[in-house]
Amino acid sequence: MSTTDDTRDPTALEEERARIRDAHLKPAGERPASTARGLHHTALISSDVERTVRFYQDVLGFPLTELIENRDYPGSSHFFFDIGNGNLLAFFDFPGLDVGPYAEVLGGLHHMAISVDPERWATLVERLTDAGVEHEVHSGVSVYFRDPDGARIELIADPLGEMYGQHVL
Repeated sequence: MSTTDDTRDPTALEEERARIRDAHLKPAGERPASTARGLHHTALISSDVERTVRFYQDVLGFPLTELIENRDYPGSSHFFFDIGNGNLLAFFDFPGLDVGPYAEVLGGLHHMAISVDPERWATLVERLTDAGVEHEVHSGVSVYFRDPDGARIELIADPLGEMYGQHVL
């Protein structure tokens, strides 16, 4: 069934979510510790290194921390931004390869949600407006927009481990 098929039965979908929750979701006190330490970095693709730096550093306030050659593709850049809490947002550019525009595909990026302080969130929404970046605000704590290459980004004013006031960690 297609994900855009509007004939799906909402009751059946919720029953399936409930079945999966019952089978796999353990109460917080019963969950084993994760084998991971955290997200080291998420890597996206950039069509223009300087444009990407200007957007993420100058508009969103994520400092550029490194810019090196991509070890896997000579001539390509690999660069990183500090998104707080010891986490990095990384990019590659692939000059000479026609990678095409952003596309949502199975296994691909739907969106990336980055937690920001509520006071800073409001300022960042203003910065997006001032920079002419189309965006949508939802629930008073989330703003969704696309980066210069079309990747969906969400800035969320909820603390890490929470989603709209619910603990998800």
